[in-house]
Amino acid sequence: MIKTIRFNVFYLLLALGVLSCATPKDILLFQDIENLAMYSEGQRNDPTIQEDDMLIITVSAADMEAVRPYNLMIETRPIYNQTLNLSSNSQQQTYLVDSEGTINFPILGKLHVAGKTRSELIEELTKKISRDVINPIVNIRIVNYKVTVLGEVNRPGTYTIEGERVTLPEALGLAGDMTIYGERQNVIILREIEGKKDYRIIDLTSVASLNSDYYYLKQNDVVYVQPNSAQVQSSKFNRNASVYVSVASLLLSVLVLIFK
Repeated sequence: MIKTIRFNVFYLLLALGVLSCATPKDILLFQDIENLAMYSEGQRNDPTIQEDDMLIITVSAADMEAVRPYNLMIETRPIYNQTLNLSSNSQQQTYLVDSEGTINFPILGKLHVAGKTRSELIEELTKKISRDVINPIVNIRIVNYKVTVLGEVNRPGTYTIEGERVTLPEALGLAGDMTIYGERQNVIILREIEGKKDYRIIDLTSVASLNSDYYYLKQNDVVYVQPNSAQVQSSKFNRNASVYVSVASLLLSVLVLIFK
């Protein structure tokens, strides 16, 4: 009887050990870091405007009165300053890119903006406003720039990006990094391009991923870290298997003492 128990516990421990084994090749990132110089070319990050984006567009110039009609302001409730004088608080209004990819811009009317990069739209607006204003300066900001990180990460969720520039490793950092069970060689990035879904599989164990056109994430990208084979296999077993093994080991020790 004791031999049978020992035999079963031994093979249970062996099975758990095999499932949990991981090599540095499976876990370490950028394993060929010595080749970094080959992939050091910088990439330009110029967000492409999409449907449902929220834009803040600010126009300025030396003559601020001349550009005032191009800046939509909304008035909030009255407030009192320290001198007890009644005043109002103004905020810059956002532009929602509608389902047709357009916005209604003051003076210029309806403009199609979806599919254009931020620099392209800045150039277009600057050119049109220059007809009436000397040397206008146009600034555009996407205020709902966000990415979603799912799968084998410590804090999956959707993250709003303040600076409109985030790399794949930075997004994983926001999500608390990949768990030990994350598949580093097959990180999936989902992206919508001109209404069509696209994806890339990134191998983060290689520095070649630094030159991928998906290394810099775009707004609304979805990052999915797949579970590795050990995690997939372990999903077939009870998550409390390690606890059961500990209990079985304790019982085995007790039985050995009793029948000794």
